[in-house]
Amino acid sequence: MSEKTALRRQLLAARGLLAPEDMRAAAELFARGAWELAELAEASTVAAYVSVGREPGTRALLDALRARGVRVLLPVLLPDNDLDWAAYEGAEGLAKAGRGLLEPTGPRLGPEAVCGADVVLLPGLAVDERGMRLGRGGGSYDRVLARLARADARPALVVLLYTNEVVARVPEEPHDHPVHAVVTPEGVRRFTP
Repeated sequence: MSEKTALRRQLLAARGLLAPEDMRAAAELFARGAWELAELAEASTVAAYVSVGREPGTRALLDALRARGVRVLLPVLLPDNDLDWAAYEGAEGLAKAGRGLLEPTGPRLGPEAVCGADVVLLPGLAVDERGMRLGRGGGSYDRVLARLARADARPALVVLLYTNEVVARVPEEPHDHPVHAVVTPEGVRRFTP
């Protein structure tokens, strides 16, 4: 078993112990904490995701962004695990998709649409003291990060995590990219990628 696989299992097991009321309280703190990021408060377009299962809650944040007039892009998983994007038009505009995901039902904007975002909120399982992010291992966001690295504009990269998921070190591979900040229920921590 690789180091990444072992760490993923450990972190997912810890998420499995979270009580629903703790997850709801954390989701409110995520939404409030995210506004501490000047990049997010000033953004006109944010690429995000709809949290599912025991992921740190994003729905309150998505709705708050939309209420402020921010254009929110959400991912649509493609058959090859790459991501297309569509605008978030509210909870009524989401549909169940494969792998337990919720995806927007509106027009697809193409995989390159993420390059127009001012901020990209990334899902993850951990981030370390250097800002290196550990994802779930499917590679979808590795493709997004590679696409962003080639783009002219460089959006702020932010991950939402529970406090215990900020760790000393995550295993790193050549294709991994650091994030600029992590938002936990305790607040924001910035990194210098």
